[in-house]
Amino acid sequence: MKKLLAIDIGNTNTVIGIFEGETLSEKFRLTTNTLETSDEVSIKIAALLRENAIEKDDIENVIVCSVVPQITGHYVALAKKSFGLKATIVGPGVKTGTPILYDNPKEVGADRIANTVGGYNIYGGPLIIVDLGTAITFDYVSEKGEYVGGVIAPGIATSMAFLSKKAAQLPQVALTMPKNVIGKNTVESMQSGAVFGFSGLIDSIVEKIKLETKTDIKVVATGGDCEWLKELSSSIDEYEPNLTLYGLLKIQSLQK
Repeated sequence: MKKLLAIDIGNTNTVIGIFEGETLSEKFRLTTNTLETSDEVSIKIAALLRENAIEKDDIENVIVCSVVPQITGHYVALAKKSFGLKATIVGPGVKTGTPILYDNPKEVGADRIANTVGGYNIYGGPLIIVDLGTAITFDYVSEKGEYVGGVIAPGIATSMAFLSKKAAQLPQVALTMPKNVIGKNTVESMQSGAVFGFSGLIDSIVEKIKLETKTDIKVVATGGDCEWLKELSSSIDEYEPNLTLYGLLKIQSLQK
């Protein structure tokens, strides 16, 4: 069966999905490296495909969603060089089926558009999508599937790394679930601040969006830091780690 290569380039990680029809058959998570050359990207992706017995001829389409412009072109070159394909780049001029009601639609990140398309296609609307990555974004999708607007806050790992960098006596800590809210040492205290603090941030912003829109809205979470936070947040209804990739799948289907 012919396959879709869906690439989500984030500031911290690049997630690559292989779709067979509607099924996400393979998923890879790589560290985003802005110093890589186009050739290095091609070699890395070729190795991943080879290790998973995916032939180059099996790839029928390539779609790219990127918030890192420096390396977007590397993946466009990959599509052309490795597969002889013109990649679909999520952005202005690409059909998404989603009206953007932002003051300047060009300011909306491609990942947020893909999340909107994926979320509305799966769950309908209205919808709040919480994406926990380098930044925490909250996107409000209307009942009609319109991207209305949202909220951007610092990400969990981003905030903790900055705190460690700026405070000489605070170490870098692993983001794991603390046993108690009250930490008995510096590491536990920082973990508690991150885990319980950010789960509170999520619930507070979701509550304010619901009050502002006067709507009881379904809340869907996605992103690399989300799996353990979803257990603490009282506002998250659904967890879909592959929401962006499913959005890319839907967007690619609209290009035909």
